[in-house]
Amino acid sequence: MNDLDTFVGLLAPEGQALLAELRDHDPSDELAAATRLRRTHPAALVSAALGQARLRQRAVAKFGADAWRMYFTPNGVEQSTRATVAAHRAARLAALGVRTLADLCCGIGGDAIALARAGIRVLAVDRDPLACAAARANAEALGLAEWIEVRCADVTEVDTAGYDAVFVDPARRSKARGGRIFDPEAYSPPLSWAVEAARKAPVAALKIAPGVPHEALPEDAETEWISDGGDVKEAVVWFGAAGDGADRITSGGRRATLLPAGDSLLGAGLPDPQPGPVGDWLYEPDGAVIRAHLVADVAQQLDGRLIDPTIAYITADRLTATPYATAYAITDVLPFHVKKLKALLRERGVGIAVIKKRGSAVEPEELRKKLKLGGGRTSCTIFLTRVAGAPTMLLGHPATDPVTPGR
Repeated sequence: MNDLDTFVGLLAPEGQALLAELRDHDPSDELAAATRLRRTHPAALVSAALGQARLRQRAVAKFGADAWRMYFTPNGVEQSTRATVAAHRAARLAALGVRTLADLCCGIGGDAIALARAGIRVLAVDRDPLACAAARANAEALGLAEWIEVRCADVTEVDTAGYDAVFVDPARRSKARGGRIFDPEAYSPPLSWAVEAARKAPVAALKIAPGVPHEALPEDAETEWISDGGDVKEAVVWFGAAGDGADRITSGGRRATLLPAGDSLLGAGLPDPQPGPVGDWLYEPDGAVIRAHLVADVAQQLDGRLIDPTIAYITADRLTATPYATAYAITDVLPFHVKKLKALLRERGVGIAVIKKRGSAVEPEELRKKLKLGGGRTSCTIFLTRVAGAPTMLLGHPATDPVTPGR
């Protein structure tokens, strides 16, 4: 029995009963569970159900409670868009007037689900029969089968004419290449093909890795970097001239969007700000801001400056609220010196330290071991970085703490 036949077995009553029984399955008890279940069920079906239970547990981080009703493949869990990010993209497409869309390289259908929930009818295409079976099962399980048509085909041979938009999510992992793929032309299909397919549609969005080199991005598109809860999740290349206001696609634009709040910053093409001395406040830009090269835009909002021409920390003399960076009150600016830092922390009774680094060769955990912090209840944030090219330690506290800055 092949993987597809086994998967189909999970959709039958016996497979459904096994999945229900394994809903709260403890992975550490898998051998005992497999032995027990194989007494009354086919071994292949038991293995498939146990595998699906593991995948569902992993998928909860991306899909929340929906994961317990959905079906996954190992690649599907790894490559699927987080539900919050997919919902953001679907909402933007809907705001752009998209009502029908071809989802190319749909995988297990995570994006198709978000699109359908946003009121968009979806043609979901993938060449992997198992992924297509999972996408169909997911549409059915979540009550969206009328909104999602799944087609097993080579996406390069699908005619997308007549659809309002195209969404392409090329595969960026390969067993043959040993995991994640960093070269956009090694995606499946290659980024160059996806770009040409996008240019033929009224509106298009291409999902790519957030670490893509800016020089590889098409100049006639807007690229949006998206973070969720402070973690950069993906970049999206947008094509088209649709929309107005904040939703409009800006040709050549660079945008950073921060979820879950949805704050979105479109770059103005500003030059890097001049570096200067460390002020009372330090700002750590969100990763999406850094990836989008919009540190200068945030610095302008804060009336700030860089601490070093090569370091993405902003400093300012007054506190200004912004969703695009986390603020810290700075109490000390010191040349890097472990013994002096250790003595200062002991003197202040610091027992809890958050150690951050940017532009430093020192590893935070290595420094933590050397500091040998005691049991004090005072906390401190330590930044290992460079100021005007010199290795430096900045000590401070989050701006939300009741601490007065100043040195």
